[in-house]
Amino acid sequence: MIPLTLAEIAAATGGRPHHADGTETVTGSVEFDSRRVGPGGLFVALPGERVDGHDYAATAVAAGAVGVLAAREIDAPSVIVPPAGTAHERSVALTGDTDGSGAAVLAGLARLAREVVDRLSGPGGLTVVGVTGSSGKTSTKDLIAQVLEPMGTTVAPPGSFNNELGHPWTVLRADHDTRHLVLEMSARGPGHIRALCDTAPPRIGVVLNVGSAHLGEFGSREGIAATKGELPEALPTDGVAVLNADDPLVAAMAERTTARVVLVGESEHAQIRAVDVALDDHARATFTLVTPHGERRVRLALHGGHHVGNALSAAAVGLELGADLDDVAERLRDARRRSARRMEVTDRADGVTVVNDSYNANPESVAAALRTLARMGGDGERRTWAVLGLMGELGDDGEEEHERTGRLAARLGIDRLVAVDEQAGGIQHGARLEGTDGKEPVLVPDVEAAIALLDAELRPGDVVLVKASKVAALWRVADALLEAELEAGA
Repeated sequence: MIPLTLAEIAAATGGRPHHADGTETVTGSVEFDSRRVGPGGLFVALPGERVDGHDYAATAVAAGAVGVLAAREIDAPSVIVPPAGTAHERSVALTGDTDGSGAAVLAGLARLAREVVDRLSGPGGLTVVGVTGSSGKTSTKDLIAQVLEPMGTTVAPPGSFNNELGHPWTVLRADHDTRHLVLEMSARGPGHIRALCDTAPPRIGVVLNVGSAHLGEFGSREGIAATKGELPEALPTDGVAVLNADDPLVAAMAERTTARVVLVGESEHAQIRAVDVALDDHARATFTLVTPHGERRVRLALHGGHHVGNALSAAAVGLELGADLDDVAERLRDARRRSARRMEVTDRADGVTVVNDSYNANPESVAAALRTLARMGGDGERRTWAVLGLMGELGDDGEEEHERTGRLAARLGIDRLVAVDEQAGGIQHGARLEGTDGKEPVLVPDVEAAIALLDAELRPGDVVLVKASKVAALWRVADALLEAELEAGA
């Protein structure tokens, strides 16, 4: 973060110094985990279901924190933020607090982040890029960062830090050397993306798709589109909206922004598009990148045809910020997966390939993963396993969407379909309804049973996809498969 005194932090957050004269200067990072605080840092005291950050203020100060961002008076140099009002309900879901103190701290953190963005913005200063969509946000954010990094210091969140906590925390990693701030934006209700845009106003906004993620909260895909469209609506008139031409609900957002619109996709109407797309036997895409600046052939190292659209969005952002087409193509070729448990492909010594895509799941991302799995299996050359769990937050459409996923797995010819937990039983049912040509889908009660089945039946050359919503914790299956190899080699 840029150096700020506690008095300046108090002014930015609407708070007041406590046990401090205000001259104390934060020169280190802003952290909400007291174990990560270092000399010169600012500790954010968030309450939670199990612990309250206010109780760790002294520990943070002993570790070198200059002060604490807090909701109540504590025995440490601090800035006490005011009550947050309407943000309380969302804060309860995020932090587990019940008295509004979490909302107050999060609101203060957001105001502090906005102060830093305002100080860093201006001619030759910071450019904020926002990315949203029902799926692919994290991968696209990582691609954009890799395209922009050679052009100047770039800050992007690790993994999926995309909510009211991770978003301002990422913003506060920026300093006077930062040229690009690439932010992932999530939402579980109307107004959430708008609030994130208020924290760090983007000049470039990327909308990837409108799918079924969080359908239970929004009620319909149109409701999801209304909220995702808050990003292009927030862009300034001299900004740029990068929209997916292949998704009608996203393309229609062009009517909701005063910014210049750049369409990306495989559609002939897209200014940045992919033609002659081909996948190799590891589902890595090669395509011709067509732009107003010329054409280049690009081969991605990432697994899955869905990364073509992500790469087009990254290319559009890079070109808008002044990158040369040759450089953009090279950076896309060199790009690698940065975030864990997202199409993380590992080849075991015995020839088994583990595809760990277990960080999260919705119907669209599972469909993309299944198509990738089918491609990696070739024409029956390798036996394919899909170990799938619950897709959460689908509301009343949950059963239908799970059945549809099972039907797709059957149509793609997946050899062994394993649904984990009764909540994912619709996947097995859907596969049976579609017809599996003798490849009987299996429903197992839990992760342990899935691991036992794989241990007993995996054979060299098999490809195993593991995917479910985060709540299912199906990464334990992938971890067990890789740990088994380590133990075998010990």
